[in-house]
Amino acid sequence: MATVTQDVRLTNYQGFLCVGFAGFFSKTVTSPLEVVKIKSQVGTFHCKRGFWHTFLLVAQNEGLRGFWKGNVVSCLRLFPYSAVHVATYKKIVHLHMDELGYISQWRAIFAGSVAGIAAALVTYPLEVAETRLIVQNCREPTYVGVVRTLTKIYRSEGLLTLYRGFSLTVLGAFPFSVGCCAVYMNLDKLCQQPLFRLTSLQNFIIGCVAAGVAQTLSYPFETVKRKMQAQSARLPHFGGVDVHFNGMVDCFRQVVKNKGILSLWSGFTANAIKIVPYSGLLFTCFEMCKQISLYRNGYIVSPLSYTRKPGVDQSLRPYELEEVKRRVKNRSFRSQESSFENRW
Repeated sequence: MATVTQDVRLTNYQGFLCVGFAGFFSKTVTSPLEVVKIKSQVGTFHCKRGFWHTFLLVAQNEGLRGFWKGNVVSCLRLFPYSAVHVATYKKIVHLHMDELGYISQWRAIFAGSVAGIAAALVTYPLEVAETRLIVQNCREPTYVGVVRTLTKIYRSEGLLTLYRGFSLTVLGAFPFSVGCCAVYMNLDKLCQQPLFRLTSLQNFIIGCVAAGVAQTLSYPFETVKRKMQAQSARLPHFGGVDVHFNGMVDCFRQVVKNKGILSLWSGFTANAIKIVPYSGLLFTCFEMCKQISLYRNGYIVSPLSYTRKPGVDQSLRPYELEEVKRRVKNRSFRSQESSFENRW
């Protein structure tokens, strides 16, 4: 059984801001790896000779700026994605919780998969725009800016193009969930203790392993999805896609036939390298933001540590703690006022 808990000492706004900032920072730092990964998946000329050669060609042809193409739209996508994902996940989890607040691991992972699909549906046009911005040459751009990119795709190729390949997001959610299950369902065997007793480092390592296994299983679906997003007559060489296809099944067939089945994992080296720094920065930034918020709310003595403030009930919510502080302050003020009157 698993239990779904959140830190009640943070307001909803603070929690959302912590997640958003952590995601923004980690995505920005690891953007060069994301650019190399997507170019390798699509099959542009940059990636013909491997991981390091791709880096060198992007630097030579587009400069350092080329490694941060699409990063703005990727970061903007975080906020609506996180909002929809959290809201949907909470709704599904609450439907399956028992009276003690517990939910089975399988149902929790199912809830996460459905929430991910719902969030992807809302933000998918931004993902298409990100892919188009990355595959083009930033020195000779076809698309400029997030809004203009979305508008240009809609006007020239139609609304359905903004959702091309979305079915692969749905299909890829199942092997992704299986990968997560394969790790988390065996935690007792791996660590010999319950999940809530694991240290921060153990949780980080397990999260990286789970992400690695899950992404390995679902990666072929993402590769084909990126090819479908990038193929456009509006881009030079149809976006540089290494096969030209008519639909999802035809894309799978042609990739395997012409490039071999392992080509479905093109760019996986960059993706695997990205997992550790991305997860590490995400975890570290979130914890830093959380500490600052807890300090501002009055639960801890310093924003640099989790040392609890003496005499503060950690189970109280922020507005409850503020109410307690207000009552104590008023009581102290009345006591001083009464003492002053008695002296006179």
